[in-house]
Amino acid sequence: MANASGRVSAVAPTQPSGPSGRGRTAPFVIGSVLGAVGLLLTVFGTIALLQGESTAGYALGAVIGIGSGLALRAWGRPGSPEARHGEPTRREALVALLGSWVLVPAIGALPFVGAGVLGPLDAYFESMSGFTTTGATMITDFSAVGPVLFMWRAFTQWIGGIGIIVLFVGLFPQLAIAGRQLFFAEAPGPTEERLTPRLRHTAFALLAVYGALTAACILAYDLAGMRTYDAVAHAFTTMAAGGFSPNARSFEGLAPALMWVAVVFMLFAGSNFALLYRGFAGRSWAILRDIELRSYLGVAAAVSVAVALVLAADGFAFTEAWRHAAFQTVSILTSTGYASIDFGAWSERSQALLLLVAFIGGSAGSAAGGVKVVRWVILVQHTSREVRRTMHPRAVLPVRIGGRVVPEDVQRSVAAFITLYLSLFALTTVALVLLGEDFVTAFSATIACLGNIGPGLATVGPMANFSELHPLAKGLLIFAMYAGRLEVVTVFALLTRAWWRRPRYDRGFRG
Repeated sequence: MANASGRVSAVAPTQPSGPSGRGRTAPFVIGSVLGAVGLLLTVFGTIALLQGESTAGYALGAVIGIGSGLALRAWGRPGSPEARHGEPTRREALVALLGSWVLVPAIGALPFVGAGVLGPLDAYFESMSGFTTTGATMITDFSAVGPVLFMWRAFTQWIGGIGIIVLFVGLFPQLAIAGRQLFFAEAPGPTEERLTPRLRHTAFALLAVYGALTAACILAYDLAGMRTYDAVAHAFTTMAAGGFSPNARSFEGLAPALMWVAVVFMLFAGSNFALLYRGFAGRSWAILRDIELRSYLGVAAAVSVAVALVLAADGFAFTEAWRHAAFQTVSILTSTGYASIDFGAWSERSQALLLLVAFIGGSAGSAAGGVKVVRWVILVQHTSREVRRTMHPRAVLPVRIGGRVVPEDVQRSVAAFITLYLSLFALTTVALVLLGEDFVTAFSATIACLGNIGPGLATVGPMANFSELHPLAKGLLIFAMYAGRLEVVTVFALLTRAWWRRPRYDRGFRG
């Protein structure tokens, strides 16, 4: 097109809107995810057939996953800035996210039902616990579960772990969910620096780190004396901060060397993977300067020492007290949920310290659940500023993280997240008590599921399971796992009027 000066200027094509441009990214993404899960079930079903285990659940899951996946992909359309259908909207991204995390566990539950191990509700609980890397189990008889089904159970946590890491580092900052736009200075999104140029490249970079650490974990377990099958299964759930184990009593009775290997790799699993990528890429200064990592390791060390001192005072030998204290503190802090001992039988002082770290969680951008360390750092600094402001009401007192000023909108987002998180925790705890659970069970089961930790106390202790809970309690805890894994705010967006307001391009859903 010629302008007033006679020169020809390029005009960027306008992205189409309406029926051809919007509204079909979500079914395309969900279909792709379901199809991928269907293919995985085909692989595991084939292995189950060769091993003489039940294949009905795998076959049904594969048919439903691949069939529905192909149908949704055919109806949907991919969305990206380069595609002629335009970049997906926030609504489409959230629909894809929320829908995938409901439907994938439903298909993943079918092998448990097909094998006759669990009923439909318990199987969905087990599968949701797997894909959300929670680790709470419904299985009462571990001898009735075949090795292939155990490996599928562990693998659901492994793929759930990398899935949530990619979402945290790639998608959530772009959507400015729960203050995450601040947490990744080098993630794709509204920031100046980027981990890698595009989300796809970011996903591959993070998968490379995740896969390399998983392989190293397998090797370390193997060298420490764990048989290969158990090493693979435990490595899947260690790096996912998941905690599922093919052993009914988790790490209890295993060699001390194996426990220390688990401690090291659980700490990796609870660290920011974007930060680990930069460190492995030769930018070790980024790791040393990160305030969240320093706070995360500081909390792990301080609480481990405190628990060890309490255990020693309670009669444990010093080396045993230190080993179990470090293992259980790191396991709960990172939301992995392994157990080296029945800590449900510990004194209330030790249990109180473990409950403290259950409310903290791991690092942002990790496989860990919970509130996340960086949010608590922001909240502490924000609170400190407000206290100082009572003495200096006109002073300019910015909140800083790692030398950067935290914008007010991020502080509000963090406050809203923590408010919703604690509100959901309180309401779920009260609901479980009203359903007949004792307070300790209700309290610990809620934080175990909402924080994606796994074991609780009393009825749902580390050597017990969740099978005895009321069916409605199981349903509430399924929702708690789901909401906790997806950052709570994302799920509560469904309750807003703006969510249900018909978008202008809605005709695309009918076309």
